Amino acid sequence: MKLKIPFRRDVNTVCVVRLNGMIATGRGLNDAGLAPVLQKAFAKKPAAVALVINSPGGSPVQSSLIGARIRRLAEEFETPVYAFVEDVAASGGYWLAASADEIYIDASSVVGSIGVISSGFGLNQFIERHGIERRVHTAGSSKSMLDPFQPQKKADVTRLKSILDGIHQTFKDHINDRRGAKLAERDLFTGEIWVGQKAIDDGLADAIGHLVPTMKEKFGEKTRFRVLGQKKPLLSRVGMSLMGDVAHSIEERAAFARFGM
Repeated sequence: MKLKIPFRRDVNTVCVVRLNGMIATGRGLNDAGLAPVLQKAFAKKPAAVALVINSPGGSPVQSSLIGARIRRLAEEFETPVYAFVEDVAASGGYWLAASADEIYIDASSVVGSIGVISSGFGLNQFIERHGIERRVHTAGSSKSMLDPFQPQKKADVTRLKSILDGIHQTFKDHINDRRGAKLAERDLFTGEIWVGQKAIDDGLADAIGHLVPTMKEKFGEKTRFRVLGQKKPLLSRVGMSLMGDVAHSIEERAAFARFGM
């Protein structure tokens, strides 16, 4: 039973979820790793959930899964979602930002890059020059599509372009669905990036604003913040700690060497 304390003013809580790094299966930001974090954030029934984003993008599938989960939870718990971009929310990172109801950025934040890319190398001339013979046997005419050790085929490039266009269309549909009414009436889906106020002018973000002051302005000066994040495996945390200790030791030794000690 919840006791009502006389003269106590209700204090709003904002759950903060940090989305930092590449978006990828396994390591980095991914739906499986973020699912319990997001569930916990919304289940606390806060006044709002704030996404603090610093991501250059990555997997289109994981971006879609995470974004869809954010929207499902926001609707299930009837909770507003605000995105706060730090250094960058590009490509898949911007996909996540667009999953929020409003996007706030710093004057120097980089956002956008609404496009899809596939890159690689052509090494067929290199191995030929060095007398290396490439032997590939497949069942299926397209199994070795875009093999970097074989000359590029026009049909392969055409097929890849079709695949990229399909993924790009899904990306565009998501942005139009989330921010269509706010977007400038020109092509914003070229893969271009925007910085600060220019992103706001073109409707990719709503305003310049930082987490704490913006949330306090919306929900009161006494707003509390509960920060949640994706937990790293124990071995990973220990490894990072050891790497930090080694780096610190090297830095100290270098300092001694500079001063002749």
